[in-house]
Amino acid sequence: MKRTCLGLSFFAMIALAGAPAFAQRGHGGPPAGAGAGAGAGHGSMENGNGAASSHGSSAASASSPSSVLEHNTKLDSTLTSKLQSKGLLPAGTDLKTACAGFKNLGQCVAAIHVSHNLKIPFACLQADMTGTAPAANAGCASGTGSSKMSLGKAIQTLSPDIADAKSEAKKGTKEAGADIKESESETASS
Repeated sequence: MKRTCLGLSFFAMIALAGAPAFAQRGHGGPPAGAGAGAGAGHGSMENGNGAASSHGSSAASASSPSSVLEHNTKLDSTLTSKLQSKGLLPAGTDLKTACAGFKNLGQCVAAIHVSHNLKIPFACLQADMTGTAPAANAGCASGTGSSKMSLGKAIQTLSPDIADAKSEAKKGTKEAGADIKESESETASS
C-alpha cells in the first residue's frame, strides 16, 4: 500500500511539474506576479496574499516585464497609454523602465495601481518588491529595498497605518489584471 501511494505521489508530482501552475501558494516571499487572462505572455500574478496564480501564456511564466514588452510592442504601447490616461503613469514614462527589476508585468502594474491608490511612492514600492535600493531622491524611509517582499508586505512596511494591506494588494492586483487583459484584447483585435 505504501509503495502504491508513494508511486502515485511521485507520478502526480511529475505530472504537475510539467503542467502550468494555476494556483501556487506563497509564504510571504516575493509574488510571482503578472496579469490575468491568456495571451501575450505576461506570466503570473500575485493574489494579494503574497501567493501567485499563474495564467496560461505563450511566453515563459518567469518572463521579465522588459522582455514581455520588448517582444510585444503593441501591448507595451497600449498598456502604457492606458496607464497614462488613468493618471497612473506619468506622461513620457517608459513602462519597460518603470518595471525594471520586477519579476513580471502583473507584479509591476499592481504596484503602479497600489502606489496610486494609497499615495505610496512607486519608487519605494518598487525598491521593497525588487530588493533594490531606491534612488536617493525618492523620499523612501531608510532600509527600503533591503530585501525582496510581496506587495502586501511592502504596503505594510511603507504605510503601516493601512488597516488591511492584503485587501489593498488584492485590489491593485485585480486592477492590474483587468488593465493587462483589456490591453491584450485591444492588441489582439488590432
